Amino acid sequence: MRKEDGGTGRTVIVTGGNQGLGYQAAKNVAAADEGWNVVVAGRNEEKVEEAVGRMRVESGSSRVEGMVLDLASLRSVRSFAEAFAAREDLPSLGALVCNAGLQVVSGTTYTKDGVETTFGVNHLGHYLLVNLLVGEMVSPARIVFVSSGTHDPKQRTGMPAPRYPGSKALAWPERHPDPDAGDEGAGVVGRRRYTTSKLSNLYATYELARRLTGSGITSNAFDPGLMPGTGLARDWGPAARFASDRVLPLLQPVFDMFRMNINTVETSGRALARLVTDPELEDVSGRYFEGEREIPSSELSYDRENAMELWETSAELVGLGAEETVLRTGDQAPGRTPKM
Repeated sequence: MRKEDGGTGRTVIVTGGNQGLGYQAAKNVAAADEGWNVVVAGRNEEKVEEAVGRMRVESGSSRVEGMVLDLASLRSVRSFAEAFAAREDLPSLGALVCNAGLQVVSGTTYTKDGVETTFGVNHLGHYLLVNLLVGEMVSPARIVFVSSGTHDPKQRTGMPAPRYPGSKALAWPERHPDPDAGDEGAGVVGRRRYTTSKLSNLYATYELARRLTGSGITSNAFDPGLMPGTGLARDWGPAARFASDRVLPLLQPVFDMFRMNINTVETSGRALARLVTDPELEDVSGRYFEGEREIPSSELSYDRENAMELWETSAELVGLGAEETVLRTGDQAPGRTPKM
């Protein structure tokens, strides 16, 4: 049996925890000295193991380990969930941070399961992971989705505003062409897919919070702000990558002076870790945080019909069975009872 709470600690899983924001958040949780066991989840085993070794030194905690997870493969997500559930040496799952993400601006690509990569990784992979692991959680527990202020056109981030045409159109854009796209180039299309995936993260956050009401498990979303040098721009052109990775970090003092939502990865990592560790947030659910501030998300993000459609259609897209999740989808009978 997996260890329950009560002196033995808890486990947190951080997707994309081997680099960037995920690494800094995982390191801060590990260093909190509150009995947390940290699982760094990433798709490259060698990079994950390197990050684990570095994190143990920097955090001063030996309770850090890695597991392989490729969010672009539903088989990998299922394998990860099965492997975690079989771990009898880890304490109960107290938090899941859905952090990993990407942005593809060089043309349409697809995951191993044949869905558009940005939507597949940023939303579908995490959607399946949450459904498979929520039954492993012991109350009180927390789920955090890393979204982005780019989902909100009013923030004027310079990114194209999201458009939500429905889950199947996002999964298979060539089968369901966007009538409003016009002659938009691959860069604009790719960035819009990114902002729409971040809107999808909010739909998932709020719908999950509603479905978890009364369970002692919370669901919140986090906007880290723009973080130059994190690797999100790896699919951009050379000039844009240079500006993001080398120039913008040098301007951080200016951004801080004018209180712009542009942060170092260390600053955002601390703020994300707080959503896992701060006892004052134990009962807070269905909220959106910009750094450490709770703020409203965009008007469109509160569309409950879109959120319901995304949740139900996503179950179909990932082939989620009633026996795989404690969360009801469509006409399925509920699965296992959540641990309390």
